[in-house]
Amino acid sequence: MSSEFPHAVRRRGLMLVLSSPSGAGKTTISREILAQDANIVMSVSATTRPRRPGEQDGVNYNFTDLTAFNLMVNRRELLEYAKVFDNYYGTPAAPVEVLLSGGRDVLFDIDWQGTQQLAEQARDDLVSVFILPPSMVELGRRLESRAQDSAEVVALRMAKAADEMTHYAEYDYIVINRDVAQSVAQTLAILQAERLRRDRQIGLGEFVKGLRQG
Repeated sequence: MSSEFPHAVRRRGLMLVLSSPSGAGKTTISREILAQDANIVMSVSATTRPRRPGEQDGVNYNFTDLTAFNLMVNRRELLEYAKVFDNYYGTPAAPVEVLLSGGRDVLFDIDWQGTQQLAEQARDDLVSVFILPPSMVELGRRLESRAQDSAEVVALRMAKAADEMTHYAEYDYIVINRDVAQSVAQTLAILQAERLRRDRQIGLGEFVKGLRQG
């Protein structure tokens, strides 16, 4: 440590949650955040879903069986979990705590239900951002342009989106994704501001004391 700056100010990491209806741009924005900021990492969920070709255990997911997953639930070892179709997904608490204690930030790509669970478990560490489309017409265009779903599935996603958007008021910040680059910049600005919160800067009192003492 430099003698010129003897008092270090460490920081506790934060959990940055991005939620949005399907097609609003959450995944694209998440990828850009991870690419542009080296101090934030993606949360790795545990899942009972079978591993797909090319997926790596511990990288894409922590793959587990139903018995082991239920044990994690019963032992309260998950920050949040949910059943999606026939498979379970959840966030193990221990590795997230290691990252936060070390000053690293963790990015979560989860829905409003998972965000509610995180808020119940660790509200002080949570920063939540809800991403809205600029219009329902544009949302429909984006869903159709992906050419991944039938017209019927797109209609179902649109109906689900209308319901999901009613939960916007539960989030700390709202980003309207008119332009991806602008939305990424806004989300990074939120991240930088939250990192500077007084209660996340460990040892700030000692730093100020050192300043006063010269």
